[in-house]
Amino acid sequence: MTEATNEQADAGEQRQVRVVLVDDHRMFRAGVQAEIGRTAETGVEVVGEAGDVDQAMTVIEATRPEVVLLDVHLPGGGGVEVLRRSAPMMADTDRPVRFLALSVSDAAEDVIGVIRGGARGYVTKTITGTDLVGAIFRVSDGDAVFSPRLAGFVLDAFASTDAPPVDEDLDRLTQREREVLRLIARGYAYKEVAKQLFISVKTVESHVSAVLRKLQLSNRHELTRWATARRLV
Repeated sequence: MTEATNEQADAGEQRQVRVVLVDDHRMFRAGVQAEIGRTAETGVEVVGEAGDVDQAMTVIEATRPEVVLLDVHLPGGGGVEVLRRSAPMMADTDRPVRFLALSVSDAAEDVIGVIRGGARGYVTKTITGTDLVGAIFRVSDGDAVFSPRLAGFVLDAFASTDAPPVDEDLDRLTQREREVLRLIARGYAYKEVAKQLFISVKTVESHVSAVLRKLQLSNRHELTRWATARRLV
């Protein structure tokens, strides 16, 4: 066992990260499970796996893992569709589900697609087991993790956007108001937003009113267009 693995094992005695594997190749899932799923050594507990988008949503919703290892290309709409459907769980401030893309693809469009969808990082399948365990723990802590070459794609993509580096309008909103804004812009009803954020419908209405006032918007349709233009949905 390497020194890094020993350190992770020591950390794993105090803390474990619950993980779901999503990949359409069963043999690959079995290999990842064998590599990282030795919980006593790695601190990683694999609590479920799936081979397509619908299976992924069923397992993720049932287990609410801390991290999902997500392949980019999946039957049923791909990793981006899983991310889209998981938006409320990613926005949960108490028990967020975070995503780490694990794919054979190193194409820029795949990397940018899942990052814009909400994934916290992207690593290729050439990664070692020890490094993958480290990446899982970092993503569970809220860090962003990329294979070195892929990080350049992300930097280049966001450096080329027309959006300003500091959005003064967005900065006027509180963290909770931003969470409500994203869910409303994604088409969720007030009751659904309340359920996802564990707040009352009245509180949701208050947050929406505050958002509309601060952004000088008239209704949720304008809010949706505003959020879409800033790639917040």
